[in-house]
Amino acid sequence: MEPVAGGGLDEILRVRREKARKLDEMGWKSFPNGLVVTHTTEEVRSPEGAPAEPGPNDPTFCVGGRLMAIRSMGKAMFCDLWDRAGRLQIQIRKDLVDASVFERAKLLDLGDIVVAEGPRFVTRRGELTLQVRSLKLASKSLHPLPDKHAGLSDVELRYRQRYVDLVVNQEVRETFMRRTRLIKFLRRFLDERGFLEVETPMLHSLVSGAAAKPFVTHHNALDMDLYCRIAPELHLKRLLVGGLERVYEIGRNFRNEGLSAQHNPEFTMLEFYQAFATYEDLVKLTETMIREAAIEVTGSPVVAYGGSGEGSPAIELRFDRPFARIPVRDGLREKLGGCDIFDADALVAAAKSRSLALNPSDPIGKLQMDLFEHLFEAELIQPTFVTDFPIEVSPLARRNDLDPSIADRFELYMVGREIANAFSELNDPEDQRRRFVAQAEAKRQGAEETMDYDEDYCHALEIGMPPAAGEGIGIDRLCMILTNAPSIRDVILFPQMRKTSGSPAAQAAGETSGSAQGGAEAGAS
Repeated sequence: MEPVAGGGLDEILRVRREKARKLDEMGWKSFPNGLVVTHTTEEVRSPEGAPAEPGPNDPTFCVGGRLMAIRSMGKAMFCDLWDRAGRLQIQIRKDLVDASVFERAKLLDLGDIVVAEGPRFVTRRGELTLQVRSLKLASKSLHPLPDKHAGLSDVELRYRQRYVDLVVNQEVRETFMRRTRLIKFLRRFLDERGFLEVETPMLHSLVSGAAAKPFVTHHNALDMDLYCRIAPELHLKRLLVGGLERVYEIGRNFRNEGLSAQHNPEFTMLEFYQAFATYEDLVKLTETMIREAAIEVTGSPVVAYGGSGEGSPAIELRFDRPFARIPVRDGLREKLGGCDIFDADALVAAAKSRSLALNPSDPIGKLQMDLFEHLFEAELIQPTFVTDFPIEVSPLARRNDLDPSIADRFELYMVGREIANAFSELNDPEDQRRRFVAQAEAKRQGAEETMDYDEDYCHALEIGMPPAAGEGIGIDRLCMILTNAPSIRDVILFPQMRKTSGSPAAQAAGETSGSAQGGAEAGAS
């Protein structure tokens, strides 16, 4: 199998289509239907006692998957077949299959999907192998995969063509399998504690549940603007009013924000609410949940993060001991020494000396929080609860009974990132109305990330909401930590990308042109 001389990708594509035409003439349709697969590669590998040479009465297995390596040895071929369960070597011998089947097999390319059936045996090199007695083409790959040694190396192209990324990068498949395990675990964890999974609207008539800029759309039949939800919070708390005392939802939220390693405009959140609980109860619940999630996904309560190609060793995140706590004001006093943290001018001056510009007209609580985040956020590496938030930045949280200027609230941080936000819920309708009015005034003065006044929610509180606590956990960010992913795009199958010119084939040309796979394309043409 020699490379195509001089033709590059265009020639490889031509050769593949010519092979597809030949196979069609020989009775192998490129895209057949109705093929039956009865086993996974794992089921072939699992049984013990495979023979050195299959016998006539040995059981047979039928697997389907993609060919990721082809080694031709004259009268025999060895191929690596990959399915959802992993890799299996298959052997195609000229003397054990129909002569026409062997001739067709020589026209197969890397990336083709086949169905192979036969007994298993162990080669002289000790590798369990399926000895093919029947072979069918399930789908012809008309475009070559990236070079098997370099992989899909262009990071942006990996995000744009995740389907290729998943084919050629086993670790990427493992990341998303871990993500699925994480979400299944979170459901099981809450289900076992009596929580009810619910679904709430994705389109809202008001901006509610968080301080964020929304996406706006228009409903033609109703002739009204609607907002893609930024959070499900107020609908879930309405369910507490209705008597569903423990509820949760795992779903997408949408925020019209920038793109970064930690931000995607659509992201997955877990939100849950528990009647007759306080934020202190959720501190205990969250520690247990995160610790058990780490064990479920990684196998250990000690998780390594970072350290891959960044010039620094990995961080060992310890979920096997109580998480640290830092009250906002105590943290500020520690960092600012003798600075009066209730003096706006002093806070603005302290921020300026640290290259941070604050707005002196902002409420004192917002100044405190902005400065705290600037001073502390990057330092919160081990799991840490930040507590006692200023009431000005907590419009939906209950006031502390001993100090009404702070909220019964925490945020959970790891590796300098906010992972969770929780608080004892405000259930006083008049206090909630006053806070909505303050939000509306901030919006009137130009603030973009505010909530609308929601009188129906206040009416629900008048019906009566039991004392409760609620929490939101960013699934994507938690998944980043438990899969050692440096960017949120690494844990979202199809992250949002900027527009690009050119076709997918043109984008991929640099990845495939002159590739090692290219040599396998032309050999049988």
